[in-house]
Formats: sequence, structure tokens, C-alpha cells
Amino acid sequence: MSLLGPAEVRRLAAELDIRPTKKLGQNFVHDPNTVRKIVAAAGLAEDDVVLEVGPGLGSLTLALLPSASQVVAVEIDPPLARRLPRTVAEMDPENASKLHVVLRDAMKVTQEDLPVQPTAIVANLPYNVAVPVVLHLLAELPSLRKGLVMVQAEVADRMAAKPGSKIYGVPSVKLAWYAEAKKAGAIGKNVFWPAPNVDSGLVWFQRHEKPLSTVDRKKLFAVVDAAFAQRRKTLRAALRGHTANVDEVLAKAGVDPQLRGEQLTVIDFIRIAEV
Repeated sequence: MSLLGPAEVRRLAAELDIRPTKKLGQNFVHDPNTVRKIVAAAGLAEDDVVLEVGPGLGSLTLALLPSASQVVAVEIDPPLARRLPRTVAEMDPENASKLHVVLRDAMKVTQEDLPVQPTAIVANLPYNVAVPVVLHLLAELPSLRKGLVMVQAEVADRMAAKPGSKIYGVPSVKLAWYAEAKKAGAIGKNVFWPAPNVDSGLVWFQRHEKPLSTVDRKKLFAVVDAAFAQRRKTLRAALRGHTANVDEVLAKAGVDPQLRGEQLTVIDFIRIAEV
């Protein structure tokens, strides 16, 4: 197996006349040690089917293929999607048959779009859509059991934050609805081309074995959004516009109305939504 270094990344980009764009959040990893680190942290089993979002030129894809049974790469950029199978065939012909490339926007992917159902997501996600992509895929693909994503460092902190933290908020609670999450490492700027203005972080998550509740997810998320819309407000004040009888609801849920959203666990929010 060969991995892409700086020279190969620039050669492929020049061949395709690709100039990384902020719109698509394109920052290509050109450091082999970084992609090895990501794959190791993902803890993949030989029978895992990996979903990779935004494979780009294939840096992470090449590192994933030997460690998984199959890799489904979802790419929104047509030239990149067309080139990826050929890159893999040239650099790792032994594992080329494991790769499936899907030309699709990850925010619109459904089970029907994928040739096989993934068990894990491992991806270097565009900073501007990282959280929505993870939440969408967890909602749409029940086969996903675990994941490791590289995101902006600040976003990684928020995704893995626990109640009581100043950075605990909507992403923290919504991800906690699906999975247990924790930070899994830091990634510097210089492993990317072009180098972003911020550092990156790895977030690992494992889906709960059983759903935390049968409450409607949209109803729960609406409560979470309302509670954090003005995070300095108490729950009584924050939820007043969401429900007319807020004091009665919070009393039945057993939640102190003087608390703020950042002090509640996902279970607390579930109790409110259930009432």
C-alpha cells in the first residue's frame, strides 16, 4: 500500500485543475502519518464497512482500505469522484475492489443511495457542515454503530462537551442522543494543503446499544434548540415561547426551572420532551 504525500497531492490536484475551495471546505491531508493515526484511533474491525465523507484526492481512503471490509466514499465534487477509483487502483490495486464511490451530497444521503450499509464513519469533514453531516448520517443510517471524525478543534470540543461546561450546547446534546462521544486527539494545521487557519480535533463516538427513549426526535431537538437559543436564560424563560405551561411541564419532568440549558443532561431534555 502507498499513501499520498505532499508531492502526490499536488500532482493530482494539478492534473484535475483543482483549486481547493472554502465553499466545499476542501483541505487535503498530505501527511501519511496523520491518516495512519486517524485509522488507528478509529478502532476498526476487519468486517467493518466504512463510510468516508469527502474523500477528496484519496489520502484517508488509501489508509482505510486495508483495515476495513469495504469503504463507501461519498464525494460531492464530480472530478474528484471520477478520479478516486483510478488513484486507488494505481496505488493499492490489491484493495481496489473494496472501494465504492457515491457521487452525492452527504447532507442528502439516504440508505438507498449506498451500495452497502456502513457500520462506521471515518472522515475528514468540511468544517462548515461537520455537525449537521454527522447528525444527518446517524439519523438516516441506523447501521452506523461508531465513528471517528476530524473537525475543527473548537467543534470537536463542543461535540464531546459534558453538562456544566461553557462549551456544552446544541451539538453536544444532539450527538449525545445518538451516541457516547469523546475527544480522540488533536491535529495540527501543517498536515493539510492548503493549511487552514485553525487546528483540528478528532471525535470518536459509539452509538447507544438501545435508544435512550421513544420520544419523537424532532420534538426533543426542538426543546434543545429553544433551551440554548438564549443560553444565559433560565429554562423557565427560555422555554416560555416553546410551551405555554412551562412551569407545569418542568415540574412534571422533575427539572428545576431555574437551571440553564447548559446544566442539563440529554436525559433531562428527554424527560421535558416526554412531558
